[in-house]
Formats: sequence, C-alpha cells, structure tokens
Amino acid sequence: MKKIKIVEEIIKKVKQGGDKALIELTKKYDGVTLNKKTIAVSKREITEAVKKIPPSDKALLLRLKKRITLYHKKIKPRTLKFKENGITLGELWQPIERVGLYIPAGFRPLVSSLLMTACPARAAGVKEIILTSPPSRPSEEQIDPYILYTANLFGIKKIYKVGGAQAIAALAFGTATIPKVQKIAGPGNIYVTLAKKLLYGEVGIDLLAGPSEIVILADGTAPPQFVALDLFSQAEHGADSAAILISTSRKLIKEVKKIGKVIFASSLKEGIRLVNEIAPEHLEIMVKNPQKIVPLIKNAGAIFIGPYSPVPLGDYIAGPSHVLPTAGASRFSQGITTRTFMKRISFISSQKKGFLRLSDDAIRMAEIEGLEAHKKALDIRRD
Repeated sequence: MKKIKIVEEIIKKVKQGGDKALIELTKKYDGVTLNKKTIAVSKREITEAVKKIPPSDKALLLRLKKRITLYHKKIKPRTLKFKENGITLGELWQPIERVGLYIPAGFRPLVSSLLMTACPARAAGVKEIILTSPPSRPSEEQIDPYILYTANLFGIKKIYKVGGAQAIAALAFGTATIPKVQKIAGPGNIYVTLAKKLLYGEVGIDLLAGPSEIVILADGTAPPQFVALDLFSQAEHGADSAAILISTSRKLIKEVKKIGKVIFASSLKEGIRLVNEIAPEHLEIMVKNPQKIVPLIKNAGAIFIGPYSPVPLGDYIAGPSHVLPTAGASRFSQGITTRTFMKRISFISSQKKGFLRLSDDAIRMAEIEGLEAHKKALDIRRD
C-alpha cells in the first residue's frame, strides 16, 4: 500500500507540474539535476554516444535488430476479409501512431529490452517512438551510450532522461517537453509497473511485467550443468527473481538443489500440472521427448524446448520479444509482439440483398431490447 501511495503522489505531481515536477522527482529519486533544456537528449549526446561504441558492437546490434525485426514481420497480422451472400466482413489492422518505450537502467541499462520493444513496434508500422530512460551514469547526467546508439538505429529522435513512475506519468499525460503517447511498452521496477497499472485507461499499456521467472521441467536426461546455469541466469536479475526446477529425477534435484527452488514430480504428468498452475514467464523443457510435452502446456510466457534452447538465447537474439507476462499472468495474457503496437478494427460492407437476408433477425432483436430507433433504422432500408 505504501508503494501505491508513493506512485499515486508521483502521478499527481507530474499531471499538475509537468516538466517542473519531473526535474524535482529526478533529483529526488535518481540524484540527477536536470533543467528544461537537459531533460531531452541532445543531438550532440547521441553523436558522442555513437563514437563510443566499438565497430564490432555496432555490427552486433545491427544483426540483432535485423533478426528480431524479421521475426516480428513474419508474425505481423494482416487485414482479413471474407464474403457471404451479399455481405463482406473482416478486420483491418492499423499501427498505433505514437508509442512510448520505457527502458530501465537501475540495475543495468537493458539494451536488449530496447531491441525487444522497438523491433516489434517498427515492424508493426509505428511512425513515432518516444523513449524514456533514467540516466545510468548520474554523475554525468547521461543515458548509457549503448541505449542511445540502439535508439539511433531505429531513428528514435525524442529521447528523455527520465525514469521511474514519473516517466510513465509524463508519457501518459504529456508535458511541455515530453509528448503524450497512445501506448506505453517496456519493463520496469515495481514503481514503473504500478504507474502503468494506475494509468491504464489514460494511456494504453503492453502488460504488467514483474520480477523475472524461470521454471525448468526436466527428467534424468537433462544435463545438470545446463540446468544449474539456466536457473542461475534468471536469478541473476535480482533477489526477487524466481528460479524453479520441477523434475522427475531425484539425482538431478540433488545436483542443483542449491540454486532456486526444487520440486520433485512423481511423473511428467504431475510436472506439467505444476507448470500450468505456476504459469511461469519462462519455461524450459529438458526431457527425453520435449515436443510431446509442448501441446500440453497451457500457461507460459515463452517455452524453450530442449537443452540447446536456453532463456538467454531468447533474451537476446532468437526473435520473439523477451518482454513477457509474469506472476501467473500468462494464464490470460501474452508477451509483446507486433499486435501490441497495432489495433484491430472490424468492418462490415453489406449489399442490399445481404441486408435483407439478415434484417428480420436484427429487427426482432431491436424489438426484444425495446430500442425503437434501432428498429426504424433497419426497417426504413427494407422498402
């Protein structure tokens, strides 16, 4: 409750005070002194950041951008229509016009999160992306050069040195400096997540992402060293991360029991039940025949199949976005894709013969609901 009150107060301050509030809150929470001219990253800062990135890393980031974007272009939804006796029905997919991306930098600047949000946004056709990220080097009042360089790869020009709940509020309401957006995407700490939750409706959001989670479902064929390091790789995100091994092998559990939580399952059927109950962000399946297990998984943010599909491969380069539902939310939601940055608009195009074929039923429904004008709007077209 205390955190919610803090976030509510931050949102109120930003809504009322705009840039002035952002300057005060950035000083209070990040220890960074900004003014109205330095909230926005300058062209000079971007130019200097580009110079700091080694050529090999520039090539790496470009390869990642191309690969991840290609994946999201392949799964991009297309306009669909079909005809039936005088009526054409379908759905039109349109990109959201202006999107705000939040890239955290509290623990480490998450360059990969920028790739995993900007790639699907651009693949979706989003024209304008606004980026906020807290200064990762407070003493220099600068955003990490890798984030600035990567943003530049996507043609993102409007970048702001603001983090936390105040950044989410600024994107939701707009200030004199930061444009108001239609949807916000990107992971963050509990304050960022609470701000997104409280501001939903004022602005669209991608999902409420919390601490990182991994569940590994394994039998005796799983390499113990793979399992141990995969558990540790997610625990590395922070003390509040969850790393769980569910295994039918007591030997495997004994070898990795010092990392995360371990659960013995009497059978793979029992293990699958536990996985679906937990609904993890990341699920690794390391069993003899993993492909047989996949169709039985009902709840997971992403599934990594076999010993050579570790979560870090998905975190950085495989293709799907690593921004995924946590805390059991995969029971009803999914991770970021091009659909996150698009809107589905249904359409109806009826010729007279199609209208006449359906009008009797429509008129009767208007009568049942007692909506006389609805009935007349239909009835007048029957002449």
